[in-house]
Amino acid sequence: MRIAMIGAGYVGLVSGACLADFGHSVVCIDCDPDKIASLNAGRMPIYEPGLDALVAENVRQGRLAFGSTLWDAVAEADAVFIAVGTPSRRGDGFADLSFVFDAAREIAGALSGFTVVVTKSTVPVGTGDEVERIIREIRPEADVAVASNPEFLREGAAISDFKRPDRIVVGSEDPRAEAVMREVYRPLYLNAAPIVVTSRRTAELTKYAANAFLAAKITFINEIADLCEEVGADVQQVARGIGLDNRIGSKFLHAGPGYGGSCFPKDTLALVKTAQDAGVPLRLVETVVAVNDQRKRAMARKVIKACGGSVRGKTVALLGLTFKPDTDDMREAPSLSIVAGLQDAGAKVRAYDPEGMEQARALMPEVDYAENAYACAEGADALVIVTEWNAFRALDLDRLRQTMASAGPAPVLVDLRNIYDPETAERHGFSYRGVGRSKDSAKDKAGPAAS
Repeated sequence: MRIAMIGAGYVGLVSGACLADFGHSVVCIDCDPDKIASLNAGRMPIYEPGLDALVAENVRQGRLAFGSTLWDAVAEADAVFIAVGTPSRRGDGFADLSFVFDAAREIAGALSGFTVVVTKSTVPVGTGDEVERIIREIRPEADVAVASNPEFLREGAAISDFKRPDRIVVGSEDPRAEAVMREVYRPLYLNAAPIVVTSRRTAELTKYAANAFLAAKITFINEIADLCEEVGADVQQVARGIGLDNRIGSKFLHAGPGYGGSCFPKDTLALVKTAQDAGVPLRLVETVVAVNDQRKRAMARKVIKACGGSVRGKTVALLGLTFKPDTDDMREAPSLSIVAGLQDAGAKVRAYDPEGMEQARALMPEVDYAENAYACAEGADALVIVTEWNAFRALDLDRLRQTMASAGPAPVLVDLRNIYDPETAERHGFSYRGVGRSKDSAKDKAGPAAS
């Protein structure tokens, strides 16, 4: 099929490259000429494992192209996907749909023959209705169907998520649109990925409900982690104990410094605003948003407490800055709040991240950036693991401790992702602090005392 992808950001670029890899003919359109020039030169505007090779191969095969004008691509397309940004609007947190509606207006002028216009961007309930109204106002005679096809991509695993999805959600009341969308995803037939066909409004709400539920799950285990620290329990064992229940599941039960990124923060805010406007406030989601914001700020206090109650004049080293590993995305990353809190308390902050430092420098110019993990730790009074990059999972703890020797006999290691065993870290000479792990929680490993 011939597909036009409007927007060559994270969702548009990954989706376009994967659809091209299925054998479709795809043109990705973006209004940023520098981005298009970079893509045509083989340079990716984002970091996503495997994306550069996927793009290069499909460009070489002639199935994937990039451009800055949509007229020809839309006129020849069977399906046009809108995959532009929907950031939180300043003031009220509602999704800013101006890019979506601008795309709809441009698409309307270029339509030729029956075309399915698909909102791939995460959009509030009713957005598809407005997209259709805009198109029909501009082109009353257009033979068009507007559908919703929300994305469920995790940064760092987006290609796998697209090619091996848990489900594909299609929202449309037009049987012709359903037929086109089934053909778009027909290559996934062998993977037996279920296609859930529903109304457009239901599909739009499904995406927000899914992200809000996952955000609530993360926030829940983070609050349980705080309780574990006070009562002498181990949150990792609690998470395992409840995650083995099939009704709950083990995913998104990893305690940490709070969720960030481009999806959960803005989508939960947008859902809250939608519900308030509808007169049906979602108090559980409102609380999730508030608790998560507070948690990110609380992580700086956790580090300060581990350092004896003060970091004034001390050097604190941070390993990991992006909101999760395998991405360079700094949007709403917990590190932003942690760095601000530490600097407000008088600390000098040094940091290292395998992929995110270029983006971090623009947001945190006063941080001292290091070239690797060991250089980051050199002379530091405390080392904080903020993002669980694989490169941080097997660090030479003896080398780290010696590098930090100026901090005293037991330098502080604050592990906000629980990637190290407390007993191992302390055996290598660290004063260790994790999340949801009290000093007494190691007793859990030995089991109950004999009666």
